[in-house]
Amino acid sequence: MNPETLKSKKVVVEGLVESFKQSQSVVVVEYRGLTVAQLSELRKSLKEVGASFGVYKNTLVRIANDSLGHEELDQYLSGSNAYVFSSDVVAAPKVLAKFAKKNEALVIKAGLVEGKVIDAKGVKDLASIPGREGLISMFLSCLQAPIRSFACTVKAVADSKN
Repeated sequence: MNPETLKSKKVVVEGLVESFKQSQSVVVVEYRGLTVAQLSELRKSLKEVGASFGVYKNTLVRIANDSLGHEELDQYLSGSNAYVFSSDVVAAPKVLAKFAKKNEALVIKAGLVEGKVIDAKGVKDLASIPGREGLISMFLSCLQAPIRSFACTVKAVADSKN
């Protein structure tokens, strides 16, 4: 093989290794059947949440995975795959699940979340979790509930004595 080709492939693998290390979640999707306009829309939606969408040769991704110890992901690396790298665990799977509902051509195959391989169902389950802000508001609501109940009880007692 041409030394220049080997060198360029090595650079791609090193970039993939860095992307895997920096990402909290990586989702493998099959994009066959999507139009250029649909792919552009998907890329734009992912960019808004800080995720990146890339198409790489499966063999290069396999080499990067194996060097990081994620061999379990290799079983999903066949066909026309794209890889979505995200620093937020939930944001990219949410965008992908929403997009896959509208466009059946996008197939979620698997994911790598915080170093653990999950299947398509796991990625979809992850997408159903509320975002960071939603979880914070739910937590604050739980903290506020006892105080609210106590205040309502005190008010009811005060109203009954009047």
